[in-house]
Amino acid sequence: MSDALNYLIKTRPETISHYFAFLKQTGTHLDPKTRNLISVITKVYSQTDRGFRQYLGRALREGCTPMEVLDALLMAFPALGLAKITWAVDIILDMKIPGFDPDVITQKAPPAAEWRDVMAAKDVPDGEVTRTECQGRGLFVYRDKKSYQVYDSHCPHQSTDIPELAIKGTTLTCPKHQWQFDAKSGDCIKKGNTPLKRLESKVVKGRLLASW
Repeated sequence: MSDALNYLIKTRPETISHYFAFLKQTGTHLDPKTRNLISVITKVYSQTDRGFRQYLGRALREGCTPMEVLDALLMAFPALGLAKITWAVDIILDMKIPGFDPDVITQKAPPAAEWRDVMAAKDVPDGEVTRTECQGRGLFVYRDKKSYQVYDSHCPHQSTDIPELAIKGTTLTCPKHQWQFDAKSGDCIKKGNTPLKRLESKVVKGRLLASW
């Protein structure tokens, strides 16, 4: 959020609150992926660097693939034009997001993901982060009442496997270059700008399942 918007929130809360209420209501009939892609495009249209990075990270974290982001940019060509699209791609390259690497993004689709039994849902303390292993893969699990977030334990910077000792409250710190992540959202909150890889998850008959 910009300093100017923060200023208006403090000085004219009765007015700005209506603006945020409007934003909250828009897109309620869209699926999350479509809503996130549209948000990314609006930031490209206005060429808001900080906002584009924020909304791109959210779109990827909530299930959009790098190829879907590129498709959205190209489909918006009539409104954006080539200059704004290349502006966005320059920022994507600067963010060094592994999934956008040309050798990765052009690979054939991997085998379909499967659901894997991680642990008993009740064994994850509410409001805390738990590190566990499932079929040889390290995972961090954050629980907020009946909601669970499951993340790959590897740092998105250089794939360092983040250990259990890295947990302090709901903050995870990679021991290699001290990138810090908020386990509630997966966002990188210090040093870097790439979120943890979030895995789809669900609870079935008391068991926490994750898909990859």
